[in-house]
Amino acid sequence: MNVDVVVETTIARPPHEVAAYAGDPTHAPQWYANIRSVEWRTPPPVAVGSRMDFVAHFLGRRLAYTYEVVELVPGERLVMRTADGPFPMETTYTWEPHGTGTRMTLANRGRPTGFKGLSAPLVQAAVRRATRKDLARLTALLEG
Repeated sequence: MNVDVVVETTIARPPHEVAAYAGDPTHAPQWYANIRSVEWRTPPPVAVGSRMDFVAHFLGRRLAYTYEVVELVPGERLVMRTADGPFPMETTYTWEPHGTGTRMTLANRGRPTGFKGLSAPLVQAAVRRATRKDLARLTALLEG
């Protein structure tokens, strides 16, 4: 069962500001409703090879996993990947100028192995719904 979700939003702030905030995993619990904590395994700031432990709650389950930054173009693109845990996945953030603000795209791709009995469409719909809410929360934080 594969999940492939891409959601975007427009934020009325310059790309470098949106990327600086959203691309810093330390801020994730402030705008991701399901993420409870982030602990750095390597010293900040974010760089290729950075590793962080995340704890989240999703579809009634506690998920603990380690992300590793595999690609970084400051202010434009961040790719993090995990191969462990119940939902091995890749998360990609992109930021680009859009009018006077920023178009931010958030993509999640992976194979949730820890959700036995749930269909791929159900998990994918839940990821899409959560991602839309998270981007709305991020927009409110940055524009407020």
